[in-house]
Amino acid sequence: MSEVDSQPNVLTAPPAPQPIRNSATPLCVIVDADKSFRQFISLILHGLGIETVEATDGKALLAIRLARPPNAIFFDVSLESEDVIKSLIRLNQREFSGAVQLMSSRGAAVLNHIRKVGLEHKLNMLPVLKKPFAGEAIVSIMQELKLGLSLSAAAGANLDDAINKNLLEFWYQPVVDLRKKRLVGAELYARIRHPEAGVILPGGFLATASPSSLVKLSELALTTALKAGSTYSKLGIHLPISVNVTLDVLEKIPVDKLVVASTPIPGQWPGLLIDIPEDQIVANLGLASELAKKLSRNKVSIAIDNFGNGYSALAQLKEFPFAQIKVDRQFVVNCATDTRNAPLCKSMIGLAHTFGKIAVGMGIEHAGDALALVAMGCDYGQGFLLGQPMPEALFASLVRQRRNKPQQMPSLGPIDPNAAATAIIA
Repeated sequence: MSEVDSQPNVLTAPPAPQPIRNSATPLCVIVDADKSFRQFISLILHGLGIETVEATDGKALLAIRLARPPNAIFFDVSLESEDVIKSLIRLNQREFSGAVQLMSSRGAAVLNHIRKVGLEHKLNMLPVLKKPFAGEAIVSIMQELKLGLSLSAAAGANLDDAINKNLLEFWYQPVVDLRKKRLVGAELYARIRHPEAGVILPGGFLATASPSSLVKLSELALTTALKAGSTYSKLGIHLPISVNVTLDVLEKIPVDKLVVASTPIPGQWPGLLIDIPEDQIVANLGLASELAKKLSRNKVSIAIDNFGNGYSALAQLKEFPFAQIKVDRQFVVNCATDTRNAPLCKSMIGLAHTFGKIAVGMGIEHAGDALALVAMGCDYGQGFLLGQPMPEALFASLVRQRRNKPQQMPSLGPIDPNAAATAIIA
């Protein structure tokens, strides 16, 4: 038996300790000695509905035992390239048919040589990815490979059916204090984990959902958020969770009863945030204000989501019962350089502060925009740069890993002004 054959088979060996939840879900392996970079790529892939397994080097890669072959392997080329070349040869001998993505900060000549070795051994070698690279580069690669979330695969997904069969789950996107670089909350996003189509985005099931199923979905989301906030409070982490609910649906839900049923330690519970789209609030300002005042008695606040176009209407208010203004992504993107977006963002942030409320920048994708928002006085941020929506188990793990001490939020590190997009939470 050869040395290669005596190694554990990355393609056919028994299941690993790292659970792979669904055979329909794509799987990628990330090989990099830099833990933070492995986590950066993992967060992006998780946001696309792709599961990941991490390894530090080629030896660790070949020792991984998986229930099914990965769809792609991201392989860092460090100063020692022999490890990568040996791994490529062994992958060929094990008939690995997935894609291999080399990534490195080394010179092109070395990387092209290693890629050529892989091609000579009949591996699917993708074009070399030069470090550092933006998160969008990973997304583009997955789109080219047709891996990850796909609305076309979600055609015909039924929300009622998903709820009844327990296929619905909620993912968490970090909300970050832009000045202190600390996690200060999370927003819930619904996903359906279909046994055949894999993870399905809301665009694949909300359009055909009935009014009654939308109410069920919102109740489940609110209950999940309430329980999560209470659970984290027991760990000494007071983490408000936000949920998107339309104004008409919110009227039909007994939020006060849900709060009582789901928060066993009211004194330590950090509260709940309900995001309502700006256009709905502007169209029915009286009802929205009334609900905001009523819910505040139970530590439930309303935030104005997708804020921007209704600025003039809301700026005239004498009383502002809403807790946050969430500046719409269209104004945040390129606010560091766009001469139109920059003053608009600053005005919206200023409006929030005029009423003593929190301003949140949505859809932050570039470090330059994050730094510009900080300079404008923006309080919190969400977006690609700070972390995509991720499964609850992964989010909980990250929160626990980064917890400093009780009563404090996890520190997420500095924003690198030279990075095009780096996950702060990583």
